[in-house]
Amino acid sequence: MASTACELIWLKGLISYLGFLSNKPMSLFCDNQAAMHIASNHVFHECTKHIEVDCHCVREQVQSKVIQTTFTRSHDQLADVFTKSFASTPFQRLLSKLGSINPLDPA
Repeated sequence: MASTACELIWLKGLISYLGFLSNKPMSLFCDNQAAMHIASNHVFHECTKHIEVDCHCVREQVQSKVIQTTFTRSHDQLADVFTKSFASTPFQRLLSKLGSINPLDPA
């Protein structure tokens, strides 16, 4: 999450530099509820001292409403279609969400 949050901050800076200003929070989709709770709630701080720097980076962005974390179930992660193997039905469902078609489909 910290790496992606840093990338989002960089992209927002680039877009602002190009003249497109927006005050809306950027969505950071995550399938790890524990990481989302740590990023948004200071209560978990004592349990996470080993990831303190990353945790603070993300938490600051969430609290300042620059980033908004959104839970995404693991089987709805669109990027997984590029990195994991799937059965035919889930593979087709993810391809359709991406707006793509199966190149092996004779349609």
